[in-house]
Amino acid sequence: MASGKLIKFLVFELLEFAAFSIPTLVIVEQFATAYQSTRNKDEKMHYWLIVSCSIAYVASVTLLIWVPMKVLLKKKRHLYKKIKGWRPVLMMCVVLTTLPSFSFSIAVTEIQKDMNGSLAVLPDTLPDLPVSLVVTSLIMVDIIEKLRIYPLRGKQKSNEDKHMHATTLQQVKTVMDQVRQKEENPELPQPARMTQASLPPRATTQSWAPALAGPQEPSFQSAVLSTMSQQDHRAEIFLWSFLLWSDTIEMVRVAGHQAVYKSGWVYPVYIFSFISLLRIIFTPQNPLLNSLGILLQDLPFIFVRLSLIISLGTITPTLGLCKNVLVTLSYVYFNYLTKFRVFSTFEMSLF
Repeated sequence: MASGKLIKFLVFELLEFAAFSIPTLVIVEQFATAYQSTRNKDEKMHYWLIVSCSIAYVASVTLLIWVPMKVLLKKKRHLYKKIKGWRPVLMMCVVLTTLPSFSFSIAVTEIQKDMNGSLAVLPDTLPDLPVSLVVTSLIMVDIIEKLRIYPLRGKQKSNEDKHMHATTLQQVKTVMDQVRQKEENPELPQPARMTQASLPPRATTQSWAPALAGPQEPSFQSAVLSTMSQQDHRAEIFLWSFLLWSDTIEMVRVAGHQAVYKSGWVYPVYIFSFISLLRIIFTPQNPLLNSLGILLQDLPFIFVRLSLIISLGTITPTLGLCKNVLVTLSYVYFNYLTKFRVFSTFEMSLF
């Protein structure tokens, strides 16, 4: 009987392959339907030719790129450990699936414009299913890659979580031992104040600031409230993976508005939405991820959303524009401006 580890591996691989192949087939089939409508509807030659080309494309990239890369990452573990800061599986999905899908989505709108001849007879909105399928599939691959280090059953944590938990317990134990020793021997001399030279290398790069006192977190004794307060990182992966890309999903949804896809604004919307998705290639703990989020998503979306509002009205929510502006300004202020003298004075909260 197959082990749970083998079943988990097979299920994850099948889900990733489905997320890799299905969006391209769906988008190209939509393109084939739109293109066939411009020809003789009785003849299906053009439709089946385009569909067969999409199947051949998916089969080719699967046999030539997807499968060899998967086998290499599985068999050559020493090569996999040398990959730092980015994820090859997500890069293949972004380049080989998302990019062609977005390109064919734009092609569908152009075919509909040429077919009808007049913008007034175009549908009010484009179908949301194909584009949503592309982004959802990409997010699902991201979730699967994050879940690989976690078991799907039980309360066991990953090795990284165990190490962090053990380190935290060791630090707490060390502090408690020092406090207990101080209480037992009150006449012991106080240790000398730590100087800049005596600090560890990591601590010397950070400015010392007093701890801020915030509101106390509650602890529940009731069985019902205690059950409701449980938090599992595996469940949070699903939550934060979708919340992280909500801004891009909203921007892609705007592309289906008639005022956008009937004009040339559909091109910058799709282009900058794809650029924002490039962040998914990098690992979740990459130190460059925050700055890349500003450069690839929030900063470009400010200009795109502001231009759409000025040109076409509030077809995109102003809340999204406020989010992009506030996130960009707060990142620049707290990471760079606070280093200057006028902003470098630390102030304690009054509460």
